Amino acid sequence: MQIDANGYLESVRLIPSPNCDERPTESAINLLVIHNISLPPDKFSGDGVIKLFTNQLDSEIHPYYQTLHNLKVSAHFFIRRDGEIIQFVACNKRAWHAGVSCWQSKTQCNDFSIGVELEGSDTQPFTDAQYVVLTALSLILQETYPIIDIVGHSDIAAGRKTDPGPYFDWERYRTALLTPIPDRNTNNPTRS
Repeated sequence: MQIDANGYLESVRLIPSPNCDERPTESAINLLVIHNISLPPDKFSGDGVIKLFTNQLDSEIHPYYQTLHNLKVSAHFFIRRDGEIIQFVACNKRAWHAGVSCWQSKTQCNDFSIGVELEGSDTQPFTDAQYVVLTALSLILQETYPIIDIVGHSDIAAGRKTDPGPYFDWERYRTALLTPIPDRNTNNPTRS
């Protein structure tokens, strides 16, 4: 897999979200933000997240959805429990995932970040498939963009957000990013 010149990851499902715009011209994409989301909360495999990111969520279907009425949000990528990646916004565009945010004294993190949503919650562990796919995606993003930091939504919106939550295994994820993997072309180990 690789990201093309327009910011799209090859070979994944694309569902365009209208909730994006142009990045400021001087903004280098140097931050990766990991989130969790499930709609309704703690329910997986439905289409609630897709409908939210495409402004099609019916607020009458579930009481929780009424709190999201007219909310305009998106992320670049959504990783389902089975490891499927759905892309909503081209990486070259600004997705609306961070909200009011600050990292390293820089505000408006949407300007310089890529947002990855994991289908999950603060109450349940993530799946092995999600860690494998998130690691692979993160490596591709690091190869394509000058990403310096990888953080959780809670790191850039402290006190306002809790995701990816206490069940996200940062040690497992960071170790996987540094583990040598076999090069499929030469069968020689390479550093990921």
